Formats: sequence, structure tokens, C-alpha cells
Amino acid sequence: MRDWLSLRAHATPKATAISKAETAEPSVSYAELDDRVETLAGRLAAAGVGVDDPIAICAGTRPEFVAVVHAAQRLGGVLVPVNARLTDAEIETRLDRIEPATVVCERDTETAVCAATDMTPLSLDDPVAGATELSGTTPEPFDLPEWAPDDPLVVLFTSGTTGEPKGVVLTLANVLASATASAFRLGLRAGECWHVPLPMYHMGGLAPVYRSVLYGTRLSVQREFDPEETLSALSAVDAGAVSLVPTMLDRLLDAGTIPDLRFALVGGAPCPPELVTRAQDRGVPVAPTYGMTEAASQIATARPGEAREAPESVGNPLMFAQVTVVDRTGAVCETGESGELVVSGPMVTPGYLDEGTTERRFGTRGLRTGDRGYRDSTGRLYVQGRVDDTIITGGENVHPGEVESTLRSHPAVAGCAIVGIPDPEWGQRVGAVVVSADGATPTAESLETYCRDRLAGYKCPRTIDFAETLPRTASGTVDRDAVLARLVGYE
Repeated sequence: MRDWLSLRAHATPKATAISKAETAEPSVSYAELDDRVETLAGRLAAAGVGVDDPIAICAGTRPEFVAVVHAAQRLGGVLVPVNARLTDAEIETRLDRIEPATVVCERDTETAVCAATDMTPLSLDDPVAGATELSGTTPEPFDLPEWAPDDPLVVLFTSGTTGEPKGVVLTLANVLASATASAFRLGLRAGECWHVPLPMYHMGGLAPVYRSVLYGTRLSVQREFDPEETLSALSAVDAGAVSLVPTMLDRLLDAGTIPDLRFALVGGAPCPPELVTRAQDRGVPVAPTYGMTEAASQIATARPGEAREAPESVGNPLMFAQVTVVDRTGAVCETGESGELVVSGPMVTPGYLDEGTTERRFGTRGLRTGDRGYRDSTGRLYVQGRVDDTIITGGENVHPGEVESTLRSHPAVAGCAIVGIPDPEWGQRVGAVVVSADGATPTAESLETYCRDRLAGYKCPRTIDFAETLPRTASGTVDRDAVLARLVGYE
């Protein structure tokens, strides 16, 4: 199988591939995008990228990111998006894990990437910190690979349930099965535009890039979400679909009238039923979805009409996705009984970069998601939260252990506990109760600064309270319910 873009450009060369809403540039056809990707692939080949080589990209959502996605597939390489919000130390950890053939950055990430690797990165912009300008590289010829269904297509890092970055391997077959199942559930319309204001280094923002080429539809991308700008973009490109996290949907509703859409796919974090109802009352066809990186995006999605009937549900599992609810012993739960969700099917990753993680997360029934929920008599899925204590803030996963470890490394901190505090805007925000070291008097401001130098901003505690001791259960473990109650009362 050839790369998907070349097949699409051959089939519908004049069809629009990318609609531009943020610039005065005209839209890009599939033939034009194909030409740009061919040149870009030649430039990456000149940088030493070949078949099976990891190609890291640390950048925000932009049309050039789209071109890198397709150029990686054209070369037969493995795309590795790296979160552009991470610190240089966090970026270094991920780059060390994959040992990429090259790293693509942009002006906003160049300094961090240069600090994280000994190699000279390739910048999408004019270099400012020692990178090489990608557009100035002379293209070199390269051989066209043949793709097999089980070949790795992309590796995405997720903190999962331990805080340690885990590389999720997604194959060509995984992404294709996910795109197919999504189309079965949500339908397709010729020439429809899918607008993406989500980060493309997450699966929610990356999936439409692959899907638009498979479907032959239009894609529109937005650098950063802004309510007013997103509303304007939706109108400018005549979008029929948009991908959002609940916080974005809430802000859009506050900002004004949302243009007519066929659906707004809302995921990344649980969508509150009241938000679903509010959007529907405003004429927004919300499609709440439950998915994960390990399943190449969606696992279950409620069509807008189904969401109106049961706004607290994420709908039935997609075609090919098999969702089982199990108890602590691994036995299958009865209908309506809550347990851990286990998922299997062709869209599910074959595993992680780390074999040990793969062995721990997979069982006889499939991938243990770490999410808790149940299914009703109609087969609808209800997601109730995490089996563990992972905090989901604005669609980003934060594991308390990672934040606790960072805080405890501060010389003025003797102990701490991290929990997620309910937040009307972000779903949750990170909160901390800190026990000071003997004789030390740290301030919340100093600890926040310390964390920001070592962690991505969304991982840093927004609320910090100090205590003489941490509340504990009878067994001696930290009583997280008591910690949460203290922080909520502290505010």
C-alpha cells in the first residue's frame, strides 16, 4: 500500500484538502498538498530520514504540521509528535526514548528542543536558537516504501496511570480501523470540512489529519483555541464538524452563536451532562465521545440524537470496538454494574515501546483502560472516572505521583499530596497539600515557580495549602478524600 495522501491525490486531485481560515492564503487542493509533501519528504530524506526511522515533531497545530504528518508516511518513517508545552527536560526524556533520525521544531519550541538534544533540529520557521531552517534544505531523492497493515505509523506519548511517559505504538491498521469506525458512526458528506483547534501532538487533534485524507474531505486547523476566533473560523470554512474538549465547548457557548454544524465531537475528558443539554438547547449537535490514545481516538460515541436521550452517556461502542466491564478479579460485570473498562479490537494498539508496560496493561480480554464505568441494557456506555487517581485538566492527563515527586525534591518540602480539584472551566485543576521541612517556610508562590521550571504548566499545582501532617487512612495511606475536602474548604 502506498502512502494515503498519494492515493488520495491520484483519486481526487482537484478536491480541497486544507481550507484556510486564519490567513489570506487560498485553500490547498490535494494535488497541491501532494506536491508540497513530496518536496518536504525530500528535505527530510536529505536530513537522513529513511524507512522505519522515527521522525519527532515538537510544534503547535499548523498547516506545516499536517505536511510533516504526510511526509513521514511517504518516507515510510514513524511519526512521533512531542507535546509542545513540555519543558526541555521532559522533551529530552521522550527524545532519548525514541532516538529519532531528526527532530522538527518551530520558533516557539526551538530553544527547548535544542536544549533537549545534541542533534541539530529542523525548524519550520526562521531559526532563532541554532536549528536548521527546513525550507532551506535541498531535497534528495528517496525510495517509495510499501506499507503493510501492521507497520508502525505513529508513536504518541501518554502519561497514562503512572506519570511516566509511555510510547503508544499505533499501526496503519489501527488508524485505518478507527477512521472507518468513526465514519460508520458519524457519517460522511462529500467536501465537508472538519475544523481542528486541538493540539495535533494529541490523538484528538491528529486523527482528523489522517481521516480527512482517507475520506477525501476538507481539513481546517487552528493554531490555538480562542472562542471568538474559533467561531469566526467555523463560519469562514463552512465547517460541518469540529473536535473539542468540554472546556472549549463551554467557552464557545459563552462567546456567541455557534454556526450550524453536523456534529461537535467532544472528548478528551468527561463531558458534563448539563453541558450537553445546554449545547443542545442552543442548537449545537453534540456528540460526546470516549476514547484514548491507545485506541487511535474514539471507542464509543453518542450521535447527537442519542446524546439528547441520555446526556450522561458516551453512547454505544463503535464498530469493531469491543468494550467489556470487569471487576477487581477480572470477572465480567453484570449489566449496570460498575467496573474497569477493557477494550479490544483492530483500532487498539499492539502495545507500548516498553514491553513491561504492554504485559501489565493487556489481559485476556484486551487493554485495561484504567477507566471505571458500566453499560446499560441498551449497550450504552457510561464512564464514571479513573480507577486510579489520574487528574484530567483541560483534556490533559496529570498523574499525582509525578507532581508529588517534583514537589518532594524541593528542600523545603517534607511531604505532599496531590489531588484533582473540581473546576468549572477545566474539569479539574491540580491541588496540593504540603508539609514543610523542619525550620523551612516555603510559600505557595515559590513552590509554583519551582514546579514550573520542571513540569509543563498544566501539571503545576494551582492551589497549595500547608499542613503539619497529611491526613491518612487506617492503613496508613494518604486519605485523598480528606485532602480534597481540605483544599476545597481552603478556597
